[in-house]
Amino acid sequence: MRERIFLMLISGFFALTACETVDVDPEDEAGAQLALREVAQLLSEVGIGREQVGEVFDAVAASAEHGFDEEYMMRDIISSPGSGVRSDVFTTKSGNNGYDRPLRDLLREGLEAKATKADAVDVDAYLDALESSDIQIYWPYSENWDGVTLPVITFDPGDDSEANVGYGLVVNADGSRSVQEVLVDEELAQERPVWVVNRNDDCGLTTLEMRRLTDPGWGEGGGEIIVRPTAIEKTGHRMLVLRSITLNRNYDPWYAGGSELQFKVGSADGYKASTEAELKLYKPTITDFDMVIRRYQRGDKLVVNSILVSDWTDQIENCVLLITEDDGGTQTTWKCSIVAKYESKSYGLDVEIPYHEKDDIVWRGQLSRSYLEANSLRTGRFGEISLTFELVEY
Repeated sequence: MRERIFLMLISGFFALTACETVDVDPEDEAGAQLALREVAQLLSEVGIGREQVGEVFDAVAASAEHGFDEEYMMRDIISSPGSGVRSDVFTTKSGNNGYDRPLRDLLREGLEAKATKADAVDVDAYLDALESSDIQIYWPYSENWDGVTLPVITFDPGDDSEANVGYGLVVNADGSRSVQEVLVDEELAQERPVWVVNRNDDCGLTTLEMRRLTDPGWGEGGGEIIVRPTAIEKTGHRMLVLRSITLNRNYDPWYAGGSELQFKVGSADGYKASTEAELKLYKPTITDFDMVIRRYQRGDKLVVNSILVSDWTDQIENCVLLITEDDGGTQTTWKCSIVAKYESKSYGLDVEIPYHEKDDIVWRGQLSRSYLEANSLRTGRFGEISLTFELVEY
């Protein structure tokens, strides 16, 4: 989400000799990165311990369960500790949610302790600004956490660099705490906990996991279960199912998160034109869904079992598929054509599939019926992604 960020940035944080309010426009990249750096420094200085790390772990695990990256948004840190992205759909948690000292309390205490009579920090305004922003803690490879080690905290530098400065939390032999600057890269994030302060851009997606959790008619997914509305009771028909996907590369820098894939399928679903008038009235349909592929899942074969075309009739010659990695920008369209038959003649049905101009095109093209019939349940390579389709009789 590219919403406006209103943050009170702490000037010279470690000394904290002054405080100023900065209105950070999303187009102001320098200001946006400064905001992320200051929040990372703040987190490193407030005395985070085992309980707070556990809170963040609970939240990122919930986000992953809902089909998102391992992320903990500031709005949830302040308003609903331990909640992941879209947890509000399933719970009405409030207050401290069972944590004795949630992270938000440490943030408040740290800000109050740094304030001076001569130059007081408006703590409430600062926390309100964090809550209304799209800033979050992203914890890649959180599944590797040993339950004890404290994190190194870094931030998204906003470029394609592979490493960035981070702030390591250290407990000294005498029990005192200190913060050490370290160089952080993806290899370190795989070996020990690393929190990345970045901006959320996937909470608005409706992932397959969210569909399955909120709509029982879509089934549980996975295994041999096909995700489909329970109302389908026809026989003697075929449907096109995407059985599995394997993403063979990550599209964003490691500190920006995994890959937010958007699948869009244009088809002549249920096409049965028997007259020229029916042919002219037929409108192609677009099926779409979102999947977030977390970084550790790169190269893994992921079960999908989602219907792309629910009623593939004998008159349908092909469908079109567009897979993008979401990077925002102005909406544009891919103009393409679906081929269907009427009285042994082929006709093109035009369709425009929307996407954003900054999106990475993972793959786009036609899937012909002959290809799908010949390669049902065979995995094929489509650019940087491998897909397994099946035409299923029902």
